[in-house]
Amino acid sequence: MAVPAIRLVPVLRAVPVRRTAVAALCAGLAAALLTTAPAARAGQRPHAWTVSEAAHAPRARIVLDDTTGALSLTVTRDGRTVIEPSPVGIVTEQADLSQGLRFLHRTDRTVHEHYRAKSGKRLDRRVHMDETRLSFATAAGARLDLVVRASADGVAYRYVLPTGYGDVLGETSAFDLPPDADAWLSTYRVDNEGQFNQYTAATAPTGAYSDQALFATPGGYTLLAESDLTGAYSGARLAHTQGTGTYRVQLADDRVRTDGALTTPWRAMITGDLGTVTRSTLIDDLAPASKVRDPSWIRPGTVLWTWLAGGRAAGQSLDAQKAYVDYAAAHHWPYEAVDSGWYFKKDEWDVTDPDWATDSWMPQLVDYARAKGVGIIVWIHQRDLDTPEERAQWLPTLERWGVKGVKIDFMNSEAQSMFQWYDTVLAETAAHHLMVDFHGATLPKGIQRTWPQVMTMEAVGGEEKRTNTAAHLTTLPFTRNVIGSMDFTPGGFQRAGLRPDSDAAELGLTVAYESGLQMLAGTPDSYDQRPLARDFLDQEPAAWDDTRLLAGSPGQEAVLARRSGDRWFLGGVYAGAAHTAEVPLTLGAGRWLVQTVGDGADGLVQDRHVLRGGEELNVDVAANGGFAAIACRWRPGVTTCYR
Repeated sequence: MAVPAIRLVPVLRAVPVRRTAVAALCAGLAAALLTTAPAARAGQRPHAWTVSEAAHAPRARIVLDDTTGALSLTVTRDGRTVIEPSPVGIVTEQADLSQGLRFLHRTDRTVHEHYRAKSGKRLDRRVHMDETRLSFATAAGARLDLVVRASADGVAYRYVLPTGYGDVLGETSAFDLPPDADAWLSTYRVDNEGQFNQYTAATAPTGAYSDQALFATPGGYTLLAESDLTGAYSGARLAHTQGTGTYRVQLADDRVRTDGALTTPWRAMITGDLGTVTRSTLIDDLAPASKVRDPSWIRPGTVLWTWLAGGRAAGQSLDAQKAYVDYAAAHHWPYEAVDSGWYFKKDEWDVTDPDWATDSWMPQLVDYARAKGVGIIVWIHQRDLDTPEERAQWLPTLERWGVKGVKIDFMNSEAQSMFQWYDTVLAETAAHHLMVDFHGATLPKGIQRTWPQVMTMEAVGGEEKRTNTAAHLTTLPFTRNVIGSMDFTPGGFQRAGLRPDSDAAELGLTVAYESGLQMLAGTPDSYDQRPLARDFLDQEPAAWDDTRLLAGSPGQEAVLARRSGDRWFLGGVYAGAAHTAEVPLTLGAGRWLVQTVGDGADGLVQDRHVLRGGEELNVDVAANGGFAAIACRWRPGVTTCYR
């Protein structure tokens, strides 16, 4: 009887980096054992390999079928199913690398990294993953490397192909979920702005879904996603046939152009309890390191967004924009965003006019705002940045004016050609010291680690949508916002009849939803009419030292706590009837002062609670309501957490 293979990785890790004769002997012995015939490998089933970072962490098992030569991948956690055996493979013009494979060899390494982010769930990131590379070949000699990583919060894999195999025609990759697993899915749209709805894995209607799909499996919650997608490849969606638990990876392009060796994006499965999934930074952790050598100019912050506050007319008026700048300055909000209209002349800017830049009032606004300590973010259509000539006109000009960032809109594609444009514009905005907010866009996919000037991205059914439901709002912290910063644009208090939530819930969203540029959608009047909300927003940062889930159930409730320095900010949102919410105050031992802002009979109300860490915070919640709060250490004489 075959027994599992001896795991040599710990021994190999102990060998010094300097190559000695002993190290060489150990390395040679390891290679021999890892590539020996299955019968001689103590206890391992033939053609089966396991990758796991630690006990109680997700475990990946890769199996090569002896009959078909096809690969499958299974994920379990504590012996329970997360992902059932799922096909793994890729097909190119010159090679079918989904079947007829034979095993060549295995190599292992540990990935240890430490990096600093500019935005996200926490700024300080530490990465620990086990990585296994399995090499295969077909009878004709075509090569495929399958690289699998496992960490405490998930599993991911990717394909590596040598040069000479031609264009990619598709993947056979799929995720097989337990058919009765609860599923929260968003019908696929090129702008990724669909609503999340709840099904089971098998009952979801036949169709295409966003690859940010959440499932509740016997092994824990699992969020599917991808990382490190560039113009070398094509974006993915999930194709599903009702009645099965299978979700196939479908590329946006029928043919992915390649002209050399290829490394595909990571297919990632973030998994664990709901708190682990919500707190995960796996998608960033899998991405390449930052390409911005000096990120000191990148500064997250609150933004007064003028579009929903005044519409297109506000965007065309210098006087109106100055008034918004005045309001932002009075409340120490570091940015103001100017949307559509500022750069149009009769709906079309003539860049052939040598005096084209002098026709804009934007330089005047930037100078006015700079004097008041406010930076300007400008909206611009992707079609005005889609050629080298246009980018050479706009990006240096905006930098020269002193604009701090660009909100680029209407990409509306996940084709390879669009990701090639992303690659270019990311490098150029970094070179011109412009922060970026992408709207009508793809999902983050690790972009914020590699290009930290990307402070946020839309890719969400946000505040502008009139079809949002309270259930959708309570699902986003467990789906879209897990993957990266999300420009939902909360705070639209003046839109009470156009949104599903209460005022306190709307305030809570500003904490529950993380965004490096937190663009607030309210009007100055709407803030002044709600001084408790306004004062809370004046306290709130847009960068966080830590994030925790205090309570949650997708589609029902989401209460997140985010720490900045020695204070925790809490945001809660609920779907359903009015009730008293019971929130575990798991912020640490000791006594805490918690100042809450909730819904009252005549508007927002504030309350104060002194609790010990681990006790329950009780908050009265309105129908489809919520709350916001600040928690700080309590001692005698402390009566407020506000500064």
